[in-house]
Amino acid sequence: MNRKLILCCLITGLSLTGCKKLHSLFHSSLEKTATDTAAATPPPAPIPVANPEPAAPAPTPPLAKAINKNAVAICLCYHNIEDGKSKALTISVAEFEKEMQAIKDNGFTVIPLQDFLAWRRGEKNIPAKSAIISLDDGWASGYSTAWPILKKFNYPFTLFIYINYVNSGGKSMTWDQLAEMRDAGVDIECHTYSHADLRSPLRARSVDARTMGLIKADIATLGEDGWMHKEIAESKHVLEKQLGIKVNAIAYPFGNYNKKVLDAVKATGYEAGFTVYGRELHYSTPEFNLLGRYAVDAKDPKIFADAMKMIGGGDVGAPASEPQYEQVAAASMITQPMENETIGNPTPLIKANLATLGAIDPASVKVRISGLGVVPAKYDAATRTVSYQVTPAQKLTDPAYTVIISATAAGAGIETKWDFNYDPTGKKVGPPPAAPLPPR
Repeated sequence: MNRKLILCCLITGLSLTGCKKLHSLFHSSLEKTATDTAAATPPPAPIPVANPEPAAPAPTPPLAKAINKNAVAICLCYHNIEDGKSKALTISVAEFEKEMQAIKDNGFTVIPLQDFLAWRRGEKNIPAKSAIISLDDGWASGYSTAWPILKKFNYPFTLFIYINYVNSGGKSMTWDQLAEMRDAGVDIECHTYSHADLRSPLRARSVDARTMGLIKADIATLGEDGWMHKEIAESKHVLEKQLGIKVNAIAYPFGNYNKKVLDAVKATGYEAGFTVYGRELHYSTPEFNLLGRYAVDAKDPKIFADAMKMIGGGDVGAPASEPQYEQVAAASMITQPMENETIGNPTPLIKANLATLGAIDPASVKVRISGLGVVPAKYDAATRTVSYQVTPAQKLTDPAYTVIISATAAGAGIETKWDFNYDPTGKKVGPPPAAPLPPR
């Protein structure tokens, strides 16, 4: 019995010991299998990540042109240049030439008015001591006498023109003379419609009897606001349409203005308004009421002397010949837009076939658009077509436009023009209410 019990205990012990060994062997086998599997399975390939290209360095903005805001300018104002009996606002031919030399001798550089305005916009520099020359009204002597002298000195200048004086006979310039001067690069700006005192139009003895009658008739018909609109806005419109230029400056008759005048000038889109109270002109001089000019007068030579002191200080030549312009009817041309057509596109293609104008010199073709001035049009000699694409920066805003094309054929000047209207709504419209253009 005892022997059987001992034998059972031994068998049970051996069984338990074997189980532990089997358990150990089982786990050892699993671990080995896992290790072998891990060794046999390659690690997953890394997910490719695109290496970002190094960012291109931001372009270096062009350095802004340094503007010399310390430069100073003066503006001289002349009227009639004529020999003979001394009259108000008139100086002799010899005196005018003497003063042109004095400008140079006193260290001034004569610059175009448009350069002065560009300087004030921060677009370009002007010489530290600059002078601007302007001639008012539209005296014929500006064409026949002053211009040859100014060309001799290579001086740019500006004409401030009032509409009622042009083509009025006597000593006034003609539209053809103005067109010739325009073609030669003379700047033409506005001096109102009738030269009335904008502050007090009915002021006694401010204008001659005929002009006063016209002013009174306009006020009676248009009212004072309508009269002022004609003087300030319609005068600008007439110059732009007659000559195909952009007008951005006005000279106040007698230098007079008030708040109402200044508001109208700003609303019309002028960039500058000039008076006749001579002074230094600076970068920040207010643009509508303090741009003073020295109104040179033989009866008061101190005015010119003062002008020369403000910032430190011949042969006339033959008069230019009369231009030989032949007015060609626009109806004889194929144009785009067509004559009196109303368009709604603010950036149209302006185009004209010039075949009917004869054998023109391709290099002489010039295109002007009222309100824009001369534009860089392209002329195709093969098709005899001139075209210009209005840019977004120039987009149309006015209700009516005039295109003027000039060229030379057989040595003679040829000029033609046509009108078209602009209405963003596409409605048919006519020109804005305005006085008829003066005859040319």
